[in-house]
Amino acid sequence: MTTDVSRDVIPFRQAVRAWFLISLQTFGGPAGQIAVMQRTLVEEKRWIGQQRFNHALNYCMLLPGPEAQQLAIYVGWLLNGTRGGLVAGTLFVLPGMLALLALSAVYVIWRDTAVVTALFAGIAPAVLAIVAQAVIRVAKRSLTHPLFVAVAVVAFAALALFGVPFPVVIAVAAVVGWTVHRLAPHIFTKGNGHGGEGGPAPLISDDALHHAPPSRRSAGKILAVGLAAWWLPVAAVALLLGTDSVFTTQGLFFSGTALVTFGGAYAVLAFVAQRAVETYAWLTPGEMVRGLALAETTPGPLIMVVQFVAFLGAYRDPGALTPWAGALLGALLTTWVTFVPCFLFIFLGAPYVERLRHNTAISAALTGITAAVVGVIANLALYFAEHTLFARTFTWAWGPFTIQLPELATLSPIAFTITVAALVMTFVLKWPMLRILGICAVLGMATVLLP
Repeated sequence: MTTDVSRDVIPFRQAVRAWFLISLQTFGGPAGQIAVMQRTLVEEKRWIGQQRFNHALNYCMLLPGPEAQQLAIYVGWLLNGTRGGLVAGTLFVLPGMLALLALSAVYVIWRDTAVVTALFAGIAPAVLAIVAQAVIRVAKRSLTHPLFVAVAVVAFAALALFGVPFPVVIAVAAVVGWTVHRLAPHIFTKGNGHGGEGGPAPLISDDALHHAPPSRRSAGKILAVGLAAWWLPVAAVALLLGTDSVFTTQGLFFSGTALVTFGGAYAVLAFVAQRAVETYAWLTPGEMVRGLALAETTPGPLIMVVQFVAFLGAYRDPGALTPWAGALLGALLTTWVTFVPCFLFIFLGAPYVERLRHNTAISAALTGITAAVVGVIANLALYFAEHTLFARTFTWAWGPFTIQLPELATLSPIAFTITVAALVMTFVLKWPMLRILGICAVLGMATVLLP
């Protein structure tokens, strides 16, 4: 990855300042993050046109990983070459990483106090409402045909009733989308884009933006440097601390997760929660919900919640290290292997993106994945509801069907009441996410502070 300083179309310091200000506003998930970039870069500064912005976003939608961060890397690359992409992508996640690291430490120190317990008792129902909202938003955008509704229902059933692995669900959905496009292309005529191509005229023409002709030599160099940056830390941890250490396991697991994070963080969180809680026992189901609540309150991609997961897992099984050193190493390694692939995908694919722009087969596969994501997020909502509203669950099995069901007698009246309030604030009052989280946190605190 060579830095092409001559390709700066915006003064580099000015671009860095703009990306830093954007990074402080990236709350509210990918929709809010993309909206912040569009308002700043397209409408206010007019550094890039709406059509080119949409073009970059459509490409990022094809990739695994947080699409908003990848969009920042891509636009940074267009404006300032490789170093622009590096700065934009790094600043996009840095504030959230530091904030969540501090919140994870606070949670470990004070999690057993009554006040902290009550605080999370209020925040968890708010997260449940936010996930429910995500199901509806994605469904409205992607389920534009009965076929896509069927894909979503089958994906939900595959995960909730049959325990089919998440990557298999995503792969099958992609194949279904591609096959249907071949057999009945008219189904895709409604499209699943991100809006029109209007907007204010950019101050910088498309021809002036950074571009690099695709070549095997350049792609080979990017691939070699990117793979080395991605995997050398994992190899170093395995060599120094052992292949059976929690750090090696986390590095490998979250590297794999980075390759299947299609459709946003909500889509892969059910997979992460299942493995982290049930397979590796890094944290409890309730703590997974609390981690998501913390990630919701910090800037940056929501997938940053994996840092909290790794922090707790490494703190409780640090091996030869102290618990705090282990927690820090696990959190930083997980963050590294989660976001470094995003830079590799963009720098490797950006020179070829024009060839993909009108590739309808790839768009059809993406449409199939997006439809399945609705079912995946619905499964996540079910998982969170069971562990937020009820104290205990049990496994019900009948033939090939297996499902976790709550023990109805363990329903928490407080959690149920706050959940209803969160749903009203979300869907009726349509209040901002941070306001809902704050009010629910106060309601949770009130259960302890008030007689």
